[in-house]
Amino acid sequence: MSNRLAGILFLKIDGEMYQVKGGFTYNLGIPTREFIPGSEGFKETEQAAFIEGEITDHPELDLKRLVTLDGVTATLELANGKVFLLRNAWYAGDGNVSSEEANITVKFEAANGEEIR
Repeated sequence: MSNRLAGILFLKIDGEMYQVKGGFTYNLGIPTREFIPGSEGFKETEQAAFIEGEITDHPELDLKRLVTLDGVTATLELANGKVFLLRNAWYAGDGNVSSEEANITVKFEAANGEEIR
């Protein structure tokens, strides 16, 4: 078993590998809980599961195709061996590209996510 906890990661959308930059954030889509003042309880609010981070723009990348993806399987493979999976996901970012370092911020959302070990 490896002691590596962080570092190299991979993003795949329907099996197609994307060049990632830096760190990514992901969320299982479990409802958030918030205390209700004046009570001894809380309320739950639904949230979407997501994968968010930056990828590298390159001549072969079709930006219009990327930002209109829907019904895809998105996987984030982490250095610690975990794989985070979104099924029937959609692109939820704004499609902005930064030319300085060829960055595209991407966000994929789904009704729920799954962490595979």
